[in-house]
Amino acid sequence: MSFSDEFELLLRARYSLIYIPTREEERVEAAIAECAKRQGNRGVYIWDFVDGYQGNPNDEGFGRRNPLQALELIEKLPATAPAVFILRDFHRFLDDVAVARKLRNLGRLLKSQPKNIVLLSPQLTIPDDLAETLTVIEFPLPDTQEIRVELEKLLAAMGRSLEARVLDEFVRSCQGLSLERIRRVLARAIATHGELRPEDVDLILEEKRQTIRQTQILDFYPTAANISDIGGLDNLKDWLIRRGGAFSERARQYGLPHPRGLLLVGIQGTGKSLTAKAIAHHWHLPLLRLDVGRLFAGLVGESESRTRQMIQLAEALAPCVLWIDEIDKAFAGLDGRGDSGTTSRVFGTFITWLAEKASPVFVVATANNIQALPPEMLRRGRFDEIFFVGLPSQEERKAIFTVHLTRLRPHNLKNYDVDRLAYETPDFSGAEIEQMLVEAMHIGFSQNRDFTTEDVLEAASQTIPLARTAQEQIQALQDWAASGKARMASRQGNLSNRIQQQSLQ
Repeated sequence: MSFSDEFELLLRARYSLIYIPTREEERVEAAIAECAKRQGNRGVYIWDFVDGYQGNPNDEGFGRRNPLQALELIEKLPATAPAVFILRDFHRFLDDVAVARKLRNLGRLLKSQPKNIVLLSPQLTIPDDLAETLTVIEFPLPDTQEIRVELEKLLAAMGRSLEARVLDEFVRSCQGLSLERIRRVLARAIATHGELRPEDVDLILEEKRQTIRQTQILDFYPTAANISDIGGLDNLKDWLIRRGGAFSERARQYGLPHPRGLLLVGIQGTGKSLTAKAIAHHWHLPLLRLDVGRLFAGLVGESESRTRQMIQLAEALAPCVLWIDEIDKAFAGLDGRGDSGTTSRVFGTFITWLAEKASPVFVVATANNIQALPPEMLRRGRFDEIFFVGLPSQEERKAIFTVHLTRLRPHNLKNYDVDRLAYETPDFSGAEIEQMLVEAMHIGFSQNRDFTTEDVLEAASQTIPLARTAQEQIQALQDWAASGKARMASRQGNLSNRIQQQSLQ
């Protein structure tokens, strides 16, 4: 249901107190005015703290710097006069006992009158005593059609046009920005060289990064990682490559649904985060990184508001990849947290969205400790697949050494005994192999020469891998994967799994 449909339904149903959290004040007021016009041409009254009521000559300036007086005007108008009262930034006054009581009284009175009060606020802040009285409705960011109309209006005013392909790219680039920000960045592009050019997409993307940065919830994560940069994990790579075109229009015509996401479970340093980056790059999709800890805030209701804001922003930027790193740390010990249920509510909102989302947001969640995750997270339907990323086999270690050495010493790769390095480093993860190569480079650099295979082996002898220091935890994780609860990311993993199962029989 669109915002207009939902809002008009609330008007007809006489929901007297409506709360709309949005930063797009001008756009939402225009949308409300359109809805009010369609619903019997209702009068629209707008109030703010500085200027009082505006737009009506009889009440111009009434209630200036007096929120209680602003509410009293609503009672003074004839009971049969249909009207919508928009109160800007009214969340700042809800803690006042007189204002809260007045709102509750009005909520009861207006059930029998064709009047509605709309509270506009850039954030969702509702005191407990008003929670049952207020109805919250979300105002989405502009969709592709609204953005296209805005661009076409601007081009028509300039007497210019863009070819369809370039216009589509502009529309796609603007997704996730408010209409005000879109207008601002387009004005900046026009001020630079007097017209819109294809390269101005870079300006829009920079504005998008700035917007996402300001939310302090999501990060716009640039990535140049390729699928080929991942050593091993052949099953996982095959799965990803097979779905490379699943976000295309051709896939929609074929009847394919959008891929939902992956849960990558495994030992630290085995390439889970690198895989998330490679997916976005390989599929040519923007990568958004969510730090779940940023969702939680001190004020009552703010954590839930941040969660909804994150979902709204991710869906506005779709198609995209949403990377949630170490999700197990965010929701570990869910039942025992003494935070008045905030974590449970955030978790509930999040997993409901995972199960029901229809937008092309591909979620890549990584976890090191599967036992810490609530069982609901593992239920089918939240993710397309759960992959276990274990320690690399000898062949995979060889591939990992080859990837890193090709990057570090592309012209001298033949000088390194990659087979020996892979054989001599059992239980080493991909991250530990990379760090070992860095240590070997320090050895060579300190002696004014290039590093050698022997330097790498010396660095390996001085490194104690996580597989030995956290042996019990890793064994428990491998046993969980071997029981068939996850798909193996590596073909070698499948073989090891069968051997282990045969030895247990």
